[in-house]
Amino acid sequence: MALALTYGTSHTLVRMRLASLRHALKDSFRLTWIVTGGLVGLVLAGGTIWVAAKGDHDVLVVVLGVWMLGWVVGPLFAGGGDETLKPEYFTMLPLPPRTLSTGLLVAALAGVAPIISLIALLSLVISGGTVAAALVAVPALLLQLFCFILASRLAVAVYGVLLQVRAGAVIAALVNAFILAFTAQGWALIVAFVSTDVQGTMAKAARIAPSGWGFDAVQAAGRGDWLQVIGLLLALAVLAGAMLFAWSALLVRRTTASHANSKPRRLLTAKTPGGAAAAKEIRSWTRDLLYGHKAIFAIAYGLFFCMMPLAIGLKSMLPWAGPAAVVMAGSMSSNLYGADGTAFWTTLMTPGSARPDVRARQRAFLLVFGPSTLMITLLLTWWSGYHSAWPLVLSALPALLGGAAGLIVACSVYSAVPTTDAHKRSGNPLNSGENEGETMGLVYVMLVLVATTCAPALLVALNAGWWGVPVGLLSGVLCWWYFGRVAARRLDKRGPELLTLLRHGRSPAEQAKKTAGFDALPKWRRTLAGFCLGFGAIPLFPQAVVPAIFKLTGNHDTKSWFLALYQTGPWQWVVIVLMAALGLSMYAFGGLTYYRAKKRAPGGSVAAVAS
Repeated sequence: MALALTYGTSHTLVRMRLASLRHALKDSFRLTWIVTGGLVGLVLAGGTIWVAAKGDHDVLVVVLGVWMLGWVVGPLFAGGGDETLKPEYFTMLPLPPRTLSTGLLVAALAGVAPIISLIALLSLVISGGTVAAALVAVPALLLQLFCFILASRLAVAVYGVLLQVRAGAVIAALVNAFILAFTAQGWALIVAFVSTDVQGTMAKAARIAPSGWGFDAVQAAGRGDWLQVIGLLLALAVLAGAMLFAWSALLVRRTTASHANSKPRRLLTAKTPGGAAAAKEIRSWTRDLLYGHKAIFAIAYGLFFCMMPLAIGLKSMLPWAGPAAVVMAGSMSSNLYGADGTAFWTTLMTPGSARPDVRARQRAFLLVFGPSTLMITLLLTWWSGYHSAWPLVLSALPALLGGAAGLIVACSVYSAVPTTDAHKRSGNPLNSGENEGETMGLVYVMLVLVATTCAPALLVALNAGWWGVPVGLLSGVLCWWYFGRVAARRLDKRGPELLTLLRHGRSPAEQAKKTAGFDALPKWRRTLAGFCLGFGAIPLFPQAVVPAIFKLTGNHDTKSWFLALYQTGPWQWVVIVLMAALGLSMYAFGGLTYYRAKKRAPGGSVAAVAS
């Protein structure tokens, strides 16, 4: 009876998952990202198989460990992973937790990522070397794939639990920030690690990790050690069962836990509209765990990003930890009104509240990030010993703070993305609704926009030293004032339309109108535009901005993967300029493609679409 129920549930959930995937493929934007991700995954899977064919077992077992790590940490940066079938959808059905979790696990196999991982795990068959080892590789790779998926689901579930308590949200933010910073600056840790000649230790650690148990079983079969083969396969099965049990328990907690309302610790005592709005915003940053998570994440990312090069003795990045934190904070705060959801009606229904609310959000942002980033900048610049960096960072920081404080409200009003209301958040706080891809696109655009606000101050500081500081202050104040004024006017004129968008989302007709111009473009142009927006940061930041910072701060020792630093004399600046031009051109091409596509859409204007 239980087996039949589990089979029926799994069959139904798989059909639902496939139907959702077919629906997603009809959206050209999502199709572009799915195809791009699939092609990149196939290249990585092919590389894994190539490593296995070469017979380099130490490298192969490390690569398999990276695959499992990707399954664990990847969903943490993708809004909690693919939760098309949320557990909350099935709370009213009389399904035992094990049946539901098993069905969701089987449904998770019906996707692009599991298929690509299965192709990568075929490297186990190739690495066997004998017929017996190849036969053992079949159950080993299947168990390994189940462990990958279960580890991913369990990580997201644990992460969601952490985000529901303050200390857990801080820990989760620190882990998230470290992992993201490692993707950009991990080269320094890798160089330091490799230079100590411990590659063998890494391979041994990868064999001990669960990602290496399937590989060890295949190798044991090749040696004829069948006792070890049985033990390792049983260990994989037990591990999968334990993770399934733990995930089932967390699903029960997620779908049944209730959170009692607590009495406010301190009531609002403000006597003016601006004071009330400011107090409300400060409480949002200190009491909403997702707001706090973003704040800790942004500051920690700036610190990790600029301190990782210390592993190879490089201090020239330290002065830029504060500015890097501001850029990340601005991008993470680019959807403030979208995060409000239907609670925005309280602001809309209060006459004359637009300007005080916008200014309050700006002040709250400056109070949260201004003192902390200033202290980080002062301390780390002093520690670095690069005295030439003082006018640069003290010019850039106020410009970035003011630019970010202005851009976040303007972007939130003009390009709000509907997200799940705070009181309707699922047990997975990482998932903000069906528009996660649009939210991430907004974050990427804001990274570039916020970073460019310090350009005038930096140019003056480079040519006139300390004169860049007043220019940075002036540009910061102007950005804060002008973009806040624009956002307040927009709220006054289009507030009801914004509330409708946040309450109901875009209707199918509006969604079709929004994507009509883009869908009319040739497929190659759509794909190229998505590629340029997704990868334009590579030539712009690590290949142009970072080498330029190294040269301006007098660091001539580190080369790593920075192409410009391998050149001589003036050719270094030539390569930096070319890389910057390439990155900006990629962003310009992608942005103009989307802009012109929206202009061609029925109804016409970008402003109408953004509303």
